[in-house]
Amino acid sequence: MSAPFFPARRALLWCLALLLAGCTDPYLPPAITSPPNYLVVDGFLNSQGVTTIRLSHTYAIASGATPPVETKATLNIEDEAGTRYALREGVNGTYASAALTLNTTRNYRLHINTLTGKEYVSDFVPVKTTPPIDNVSWRADNAGVNIYVNAHDATGATQYYRWEYVETWEIHPIYSPSVEYVNNRMRDIVVPFPTTCWGNAPSTIVQIDKTTALSQDVVANYRVRQLPITSDRLSRQYSILVQQHALTKEEYAYWELLRKNTESIGTLFDPQPAQLTGNVHSFSTPSDLALGFIGAHSLTEQRIFIRRSDLPAAWRVPNGYESCLPPDSVFIDRPKPPTPNPAAILQSHFTGGAFLPIDPIYGQTGNLQGYTAKSRDCIDCRTRGTSVKPSFWP
Repeated sequence: MSAPFFPARRALLWCLALLLAGCTDPYLPPAITSPPNYLVVDGFLNSQGVTTIRLSHTYAIASGATPPVETKATLNIEDEAGTRYALREGVNGTYASAALTLNTTRNYRLHINTLTGKEYVSDFVPVKTTPPIDNVSWRADNAGVNIYVNAHDATGATQYYRWEYVETWEIHPIYSPSVEYVNNRMRDIVVPFPTTCWGNAPSTIVQIDKTTALSQDVVANYRVRQLPITSDRLSRQYSILVQQHALTKEEYAYWELLRKNTESIGTLFDPQPAQLTGNVHSFSTPSDLALGFIGAHSLTEQRIFIRRSDLPAAWRVPNGYESCLPPDSVFIDRPKPPTPNPAAILQSHFTGGAFLPIDPIYGQTGNLQGYTAKSRDCIDCRTRGTSVKPSFWP
């Protein structure tokens, strides 16, 4: 198993933006629009499964670009005795190992060699065993749905916890076209649009908790997600996969600082951004900063489903297609001779797929008057998710 690394990457890059930009002056000097090119290392060493690491670089948030990724690097997991396990490059700067079982009596680190000859290493860290999740539960209140996680470690060895989640939900478009516009003419639908799609999204915030002040290593009813009544993710069937990580004290401190930097900035009187680097260092150039914390632990997870029928019947849960109502109508004008070419009129409306027809409209005498049409987003649910049913979906 491997955990999603996208929330960590987003938080790291956002944190860097805060460090570079501050929070009181909207002016963006050149130092912010062209930030230093730091390596960002996302992921952890999975002691009982596949380790997934993503390498990217810092970038100017205002640019609107996607984070530049580090490709063709060489990555290895190393223990203190010199044993190495290679990670193979996938896509988009992602590297993955084979399924491994790391020795819990040894310390491990990540070793990175970039294509340009730069070398980075993380600190050696002990391997922690993440306890199972006791349960993931949910409760409805007047505001919406609250999802909680419960866990404990009878040995008292965990104490520091972090959670991520991945949400999946059904999407059902409200229109089912009977005709389509192809090669400058209307025809009956040949390949129907999907009637069901599935949306998917990872968590995007830092969620951590510790039990050091408690007499027992128990986490009770930690809320990992709150879905308002207005969330269209609840319109049919919703699922959440909660993933649990056991952290060291040092790793917890890193995530706590990251959480504060990304959530507590608001006014001059709030805590100001602190420098966040982690435990990854440049071996070849000590002054070259890298962002990220590589810990070593196992991963436990649990999935639950929530159906619309499980929720209060009085709730008016949206389906996400409210903006698509009412439908538009694209009419074929039929003035007296000379009669314009209907295909030319349709072409002016449907060029580039901006609009798709839904159904023909006929007059009282049965003559074609036009077509009811909407944008592709209102018809094709693949613009909002995938039509491939997840393997875990009932």
